[in-house]
Amino acid sequence: MEQLKQIEKLEQKYLNKYFYFLKFAEDELLHGFKTKYRIKKDWYSKWNPNEEGKGISDFATGAERIVYSLLNGKGIGQPNSAPIGADLFFEVDDAFIHIDLKTVQTRNIGDYTSDIFVGNNQNSYNGTLDVSGIEKTYDEACLPTFYTLPDKTKKICLTYFITILYEEINLDILTISIISMPNGALFPIYGKRVLKAGKVLYPVGNPKRDTHAKSVRFKWKEVSEFELLESNNKRIKIAYFNNSMNDEFKEKLTYFDELNKIQNS
Repeated sequence: MEQLKQIEKLEQKYLNKYFYFLKFAEDELLHGFKTKYRIKKDWYSKWNPNEEGKGISDFATGAERIVYSLLNGKGIGQPNSAPIGADLFFEVDDAFIHIDLKTVQTRNIGDYTSDIFVGNNQNSYNGTLDVSGIEKTYDEACLPTFYTLPDKTKKICLTYFITILYEEINLDILTISIISMPNGALFPIYGKRVLKAGKVLYPVGNPKRDTHAKSVRFKWKEVSEFELLESNNKRIKIAYFNNSMNDEFKEKLTYFDELNKIQNS
């Protein structure tokens, strides 16, 4: 149990570091997100948020340039060239850290307020989950719980998601959050609560189709606290909350609004 508690302490340590970094860089982030408006007339007519395979991913590409340029520019850790991992992957003294950016438009606000899609190469949480009362196995997570160094010592693998909710029509940023996903070694603590099944990707006739989940979503709101830690134990931090958003959105984001007020009090 003590080893698991130490994992959570490291998860919390770097969650706090990146939260304070995002708060420190808030003005730069918001300025960067606004740069698209200066040349809007040249790209807006060619951008269709409803176009299959584009729209959201195109917006994410632009947002990633801003967030990742700031994170990379501050020289946090040693970037790692391993082909499997999140968009940002680097090593610090006591951990390997994966950070991925998730963008959601207000049309899909429900996908933001309780769970998010995670790629198999973005998490280490293999285990089981319930789908319509049936237990399924998820064993597609590509990240290890610990990386093995040349001298055979182990170093923890940490996973974080920076999530951005933006207004579909005017592209204004409504919230920016950072969330710590439990390391896979914490399955004895969090069990099935972490994951829900994503799209069914196994073809018909595959024996794994009815017993395995090939893609998953991270139910962050079900595990929103470091459950082995006693204080300041939220796994989610609100880096930015747009108080000028309309009341309809603000009502749906009450959890984020209240948490933001607590974290900034």
